[in-house]
Amino acid sequence: MQRLFGFIVTALASASVLAQESAENGNAENSARAPDTLATVLSLGAGLLAVIAIIYGCAWLIRRMTGMTGMNNSAIRVVSVMAIGARERIALVEVGGQQILLGITPSAIRTLQVFEEPVVDAGKAPDSDFARRLQGMIGKSWTSKRND
Repeated sequence: MQRLFGFIVTALASASVLAQESAENGNAENSARAPDTLATVLSLGAGLLAVIAIIYGCAWLIRRMTGMTGMNNSAIRVVSVMAIGARERIALVEVGGQQILLGITPSAIRTLQVFEEPVVDAGKAPDSDFARRLQGMIGKSWTSKRND
C-alpha cells in the first residue's frame, strides 16, 4: 500500500512539473497553441491513480475498523451446515456450551432443537478417508518445513 502511495505521489509530482514546463514553453513560443497532449494524459492518469488509491485506502480502512467495533464473534460458532433444498439449510450452531439446530429458509430462521450437551465435537476432524489422508499430507509438509 505504501509503495502504491509513493508511486502516486511521484507520478503527480512529475506530471505537475511536466505541465508547468509545457505551459512555460507554450507561453514563450506561441500562446495560441493547442494544449500539450502529454501533460494532459499524465495529469488524467495521475488523477485516476489518485482515485484508485483513495478507493483502496478506504477499503483497507473499513477492513481495519470492523475489528474495532466491539463485536465479539467468538461466542457463536457454526459447527455444521447441510443443504436441504435449493435455498433451505440446516445449521448446527454452538452458543455458550449448547448446540442449537436451526432451520434456515430465505424468509425465516427457526429453532428446531436445543441440545444441552454437544452432539457433535466441533474440533474433531472429519472421519472420511480422504480427509485423514489430506490431513496427514498437510501435517507432513508442515513438519518438514518447520524442521528445516
